[in-house]
Amino acid sequence: MNALQPEWWYWLYDVPPLRLSMLFVGVFVGFYWLGSIIVRPILRQFVKYTAGSNDIVGYVLSCFCVFYGLLLGLIAVTAYQNVAEAGSHVTHEAAALSALYEDVSRYPEPHAQNLRWLLRDYTRYVIKYAWPLQQRGIVPQEGTIRAEAFYDKLLDFQPHSPGEQILHAEALRQFNDFLEARQMRLYSVKSSLPSSMWSVMIMGAILNIAICWLFDMRFLTQLLLGGILAAYLGIMMHLIFDMNQPFRGDVSISAEPFETLYQRMDDE
Repeated sequence: MNALQPEWWYWLYDVPPLRLSMLFVGVFVGFYWLGSIIVRPILRQFVKYTAGSNDIVGYVLSCFCVFYGLLLGLIAVTAYQNVAEAGSHVTHEAAALSALYEDVSRYPEPHAQNLRWLLRDYTRYVIKYAWPLQQRGIVPQEGTIRAEAFYDKLLDFQPHSPGEQILHAEALRQFNDFLEARQMRLYSVKSSLPSSMWSVMIMGAILNIAICWLFDMRFLTQLLLGGILAAYLGIMMHLIFDMNQPFRGDVSISAEPFETLYQRMDDE
């Protein structure tokens, strides 16, 4: 299995955000400082006798940073859009579930009570059981059983008047809308940046650091200036990593829409 696949990095989401950010910064800065001691003397041999080497290296670094900065910016936007889309799916599902709950509440008894109970049970399952699984990167499956049980009970109702027929048709439409939003939420659990993007980002960070090793300057100045650049690269990587999984990390989607809905259901 590719080491850049998300499953290999899931344990990092269990680290507190501040500590994880410091870990990313420490890895990048440590890599830069270690390379300054071991790799830099070797690379410097290629430009050591070139006149104006610092100007040349600075020009190459400027060009490289433009392209690499654009890449990181676009990838960060893509990661945020994935989180935003997953959040819209969650909100859409909760809204469709709320509308469905209102529709079935107008059914004659005992159908209304039975259908409301099944929807409350599904909402409670999403909050108590499905969400913790999603936060571990696992797609919950038992919700399908509850949705099918509700659908079977919904089909048991036979409308006896034009008004009940309209209400029943609207409930079925809302149920289909709910199913679509639910499926989109489940798809979002595994959504993440492809490993090819991570490969390009990591390789770009390594090349960026390698170019900095080519500068001719005092060793302590090299460690300070390069360390600042490496620290910022680490922070950017942490930001993108944090948004890579919509339901994990500090920038994650909460179950608040379902919790609000369940509170309203429980109050009735």
